[in-house]
Amino acid sequence: MNYLAHSILSYTSGQLVGNMIADFIKNNERESFPLEIQEGIKLHRFIDTFTDTHPAVSEAKKIFSPLVRLYSGAFVDVAFDYFVAHYYPAKELRNHSLKVYKILWENEKWLPESYKQMLVRMQQDDWLTNYRTDQGIKFSMQNVLNKAKYLEKDISIFEAFLDNKEKLKMYFECFFPELIDQSKKNFLP
Repeated sequence: MNYLAHSILSYTSGQLVGNMIADFIKNNERESFPLEIQEGIKLHRFIDTFTDTHPAVSEAKKIFSPLVRLYSGAFVDVAFDYFVAHYYPAKELRNHSLKVYKILWENEKWLPESYKQMLVRMQQDDWLTNYRTDQGIKFSMQNVLNKAKYLEKDISIFEAFLDNKEKLKMYFECFFPELIDQSKKNFLP
């Protein structure tokens, strides 16, 4: 899952911080954080493992793999955040996004420098809210393409998303309620 899903599946402020920075820290650095942030890092890893092993996600990856091979999981993550964003009314999603940015900046001392740099761009362009729009997903998918070392930057990945939106939504609906349930069982305080 991508940033929006990770933020929504965080149940405390500390979990949110850990969940959002997990990809920016090394595993052996985890113990240098407060326990609640450590719990968020564990939650992030749980979400990633659950996602990577779910049969519906495996099927969704087949949509993108002819275009991007091993990067297909990253594009499924972005695509699924589009559907996460539609789980909530627009105003509720916007309020959630503002709350996330606020909590993250209030905990700035725990944010790795590379994450802070990305957070500035995330907030400026309001990535969390904009996952709700086709343009927001196009922007995010292009961002992934731009960062990928071994992919051409003009692959028609967004068109594949648009052409397969209903199929992706079906896979998402098979997967996401289970992820919510398992996350709550294991991490809801």
